[in-house]
Amino acid sequence: MGDVKLSFVVHKPQYKGETSRLAITHAIAYQTVEILLDDGDTVTPTLCFIGEGVLGFDKDQKAMDLYGITSTEAHLKNCLLVDLNVMMCKEDMEKYGISEDVLPDADEMGADMKVQVVPYAEIEKTMEEAQHVLFF
Repeated sequence: MGDVKLSFVVHKPQYKGETSRLAITHAIAYQTVEILLDDGDTVTPTLCFIGEGVLGFDKDQKAMDLYGITSTEAHLKNCLLVDLNVMMCKEDMEKYGISEDVLPDADEMGADMKVQVVPYAEIEKTMEEAQHVLFF
């Protein structure tokens, strides 16, 4: 089987639904799939945020304090902690006036990965190379 590439593409905003949280949770869950694979086989997920999917990211979200649930920021930090590749569309961030400074990182948790702000062409290439593309 080799390396199975998965692309989880979030194109809806995080508000009024849980689509982005589901995408993040599914992307993190790839680790449980790896224990069922044959030796040498791997799963490589990439989590991509495009369109309105780039909305709602900010540092120091207070979702637990306000609503009793984990925040999108906390979910993204877990992605970075398990070395998941996370991409944000540069053009869409610019369109909505989102600065790279507001994107969460997981440095305090010891994560080596960072959210990558990339042109849409790079996200499109990732989707083309993936065996499975899931839209949220």
